[in-house]
Amino acid sequence: MADRTSRGPRGTFRAWRARRPFWGGLLLALGGGEILLTEKASLKVVMHIGMQGLAGYLLPGLMALLGLLLLFNPAQRLFYSITGVLLSLGTWLTSNLGGFFIGLLLGVVGSCLAFGWLPDQEPRTSRRKRRRARALAAQEAEGTAA
Repeated sequence: MADRTSRGPRGTFRAWRARRPFWGGLLLALGGGEILLTEKASLKVVMHIGMQGLAGYLLPGLMALLGLLLLFNPAQRLFYSITGVLLSLGTWLTSNLGGFFIGLLLGVVGSCLAFGWLPDQEPRTSRRKRRRARALAAQEAEGTAA
């Protein structure tokens, strides 16, 4: 517990973010939100109101919900991401061409990121730390050779 408080809020958020498909869930939720916003556009802007009025609101609403579920329940990420891709592609027909392509692309990219996320993968080290480790290893190799 003491280690958690010594990191500060930024370190705590980074640790929380590393344990879930953060960017995938965020992009999927943003895609759903963007499509919902385009449903409220004026009639001059709206290209296609949808096959049925309810489906135009239901699919992006479910996209936003799945994005939040990816953030807060990452154990079921495969089901959520596959469902998110299908819902995103369904908005092509039901919601203004997928929110004028922006929401559709955000949803598909976010779902693909969540699908490809590996929970047991070690966090990447920065390039600076990798260079420093190589330099130290090279110095030790020179020291043992001399």
